Amino acid sequence: MKKVGFIGLGVMGAPMAANLLRKGYSVSVYNRTPGKADELISLGADVVPSPAETARSADVVITMISNDDAVENVYYGDNGILQGLQPGTAVIDCSTVSPALSLRLAADIQAKFAYFLDAPVTGSKPAAMDGTLLFMVGGDKQVVDEQRDVLLAMGREIVHTGPNGSGSTAKLAHNTIVGINAAGLIEGMALAAKGGIDASAFLKIVLSGGASSKQAELKGRKIIDHDFGVQFSLALMLKDLKLSSVLTDKLGVSTPMLETAKSLFQIGHSSGLGELDLSALAQVYEEWIGTPIADLKPPVAATAETEPAETVNRRKQARVPLDIPVMVSVYQWLQEGAFSGQSVEGTLNDVSEDGLQIASSFPLERDMFIVIHMPPEAGLPPMTGRIIRIEKKANLFQYGCLLSALPLYQKIQLKEYIEQRISKP
Repeated sequence: MKKVGFIGLGVMGAPMAANLLRKGYSVSVYNRTPGKADELISLGADVVPSPAETARSADVVITMISNDDAVENVYYGDNGILQGLQPGTAVIDCSTVSPALSLRLAADIQAKFAYFLDAPVTGSKPAAMDGTLLFMVGGDKQVVDEQRDVLLAMGREIVHTGPNGSGSTAKLAHNTIVGINAAGLIEGMALAAKGGIDASAFLKIVLSGGASSKQAELKGRKIIDHDFGVQFSLALMLKDLKLSSVLTDKLGVSTPMLETAKSLFQIGHSSGLGELDLSALAQVYEEWIGTPIADLKPPVAATAETEPAETVNRRKQARVPLDIPVMVSVYQWLQEGAFSGQSVEGTLNDVSEDGLQIASSFPLERDMFIVIHMPPEAGLPPMTGRIIRIEKKANLFQYGCLLSALPLYQKIQLKEYIEQRISKP
């Protein structure tokens, strides 16, 4: 099996390296900030002292780094990758960088008789954890095919976009759409909030109509809940939009919506929101409209004494008791790029419109990210959730889990499976 060197253990890199380890690859890791490899070591990773040493001992070198300057330092700096690169090594850069830098890396790596692919990804932190990333890959088709096994150990799909540099170009074009969509979603939600529309009701309208988008699925609930934990930071979104702006100048393409989105995220960054999720741009709009983007009536715990019978019945109908065995992969993000993880047994007890309740004897904590694996008969892919509520009953913990970015088709699959279970005698 190939030996993989992985450089860059941030929000995306650490879970990508973890998936390689789980698939049986021998992985050596390096990160510029010490301490981020501790959990990967427990999964079997070896730590090396420099990028050059990583390149000397690997068949494949993968980098996942935040920006052009950091990538240049890792490749060209003292003890950089190019100093240790061996002939025949495949180098895969998954960072979002300028196409010009990708082309320069390709030329300098090929001069050392090695191979280069620019292979940025779509999908944020949950997809990196689940191993469901999509890779858009620029480079020689034969090299892409030779590294297909490594890429699919971290993701679900590979799209070959053309020669070197095309992967980076595709990623910037993609993230231009992401930034514009995110800003549009937030602006529409701000308009509805200022007009007195309940945020959850409006989000349901968005997800059911022509305004629906992946950003609405991923960020709509986060905006309402003010959950700005990082899936993709506002600072990185701004960085990508700036790179796109430079690229459009070079290509001679007029991009007025890109420039508007870039300005909005620049305001967010200047407001101190850079290290939060990109959905934190909503706080800028909330300041402008003078009201939060939130539900008009915050949820209150239901009791028979405080609610009319009709409301109680409606709640009971929306929450169905179940007894379905599940496996739960547990992730706790300790700091950017550092996490702990293992799999535990649990039981799916309840399903509501927005989440699940899982019982387990294993003690977990609030705000842990978990990946829920349903029984094979369900035919469902893993679902990512965040623990938002914990109750202890007898020897079991009851965990309320808010589902994260569950696509509509998967919601339908889950509903159909639950209905089948309920109908069984």
